Amino acid sequence: MHHRHQAHCPASARSQSALRSPLGELEQSFLALAHGAEPLTLPAHLVCDAPDRAAWPIDRVRTHLAHPSTRPELREQTWREVVRRARDLGEPWDVVAVAMTVPVLRRMLARLARPVHLERAEAEQEALVAVAMALRTAAPEAKRLDRELFSAADRAVHRLVYAARRHATRETGAHAALLDRLCTVSQEDPGEPADEVTVLAHAVQAGVVDVADARLIARTRLNGESMSLLAVERGMSVRQLYRHRNAAEQNLAPYLQGRLKEL
Repeated sequence: MHHRHQAHCPASARSQSALRSPLGELEQSFLALAHGAEPLTLPAHLVCDAPDRAAWPIDRVRTHLAHPSTRPELREQTWREVVRRARDLGEPWDVVAVAMTVPVLRRMLARLARPVHLERAEAEQEALVAVAMALRTAAPEAKRLDRELFSAADRAVHRLVYAARRHATRETGAHAALLDRLCTVSQEDPGEPADEVTVLAHAVQAGVVDVADARLIARTRLNGESMSLLAVERGMSVRQLYRHRNAAEQNLAPYLQGRLKEL
C-alpha cells in the first residue's frame, strides 16, 4: 500500500528526473526511508491529537504537518522533535529534517521570478543548502522553527537571483560598451566599416570566434532575439547557452581591445 507513490514510475525515469532536480533527488531518498523494509517513523501523537496508531511513517507526518486542521502547537512540537533528532542522531534524520521542507520549497520556487539563465536546479540546490545550514544554527527553543528554515531558504534564493541579474547586467554592459566603442572609433576612419556585424565578421576571419558564436552574439546582442528560443533551436538549456555566449565574448573582448589600440 505504501508503495503507491512510485508504482507507475520506472526506476530509470525516477533517476533521470532526480539528476535534473535536487529537490526530486532528496524526495526520492525521503520516500525510500518512509517505505523501505523498516519504514522510518515518528510518534503520531506529535502531529495528531487522536492518531489511529502509535507511529506514522515520516511522509504521513509531513503531510499532516501541512494540513489546515493541524494545530500550531502540534506543528511546533513536531518540528522541534525533527530538528532535535537531526542534531542529536545525525543520518538519516538530517536528511528527513531537510526533506520535511520540500513541499514548501517547491511552492516558494514556483513563485520565484528567476532570470532565464538561472536554472531551477541551481535555485533548488541553494535553497536546500540554506535549510541545512539553518538546521545547525537555529535555536532549539525558538518559536516556529519551520519558519526559520523557510526564511533562510527564501533569503538564499533571492540572493542568488540578485547575483545572477547583476552578473548578467555587468557582462552585457561590458561587452556592449566595448563593441560600441570600437564602432565609434571605426567611424572616424573612412576606410573602416562602422557596423557591429562587420566587426564580428573580422573577428571570425581572425579566428577569434567561429561563425556559430558570431551569429549567436549578433542575433541576441544586436537583434534582440530570445535566448530561450535559441536554446531550443540549438538543443541545449538556456543556462548552457548563456555560458556558451559568455565564453565566446570572453574570447572576443581581447580582440576588440587590440583593435582599439591599433585604431
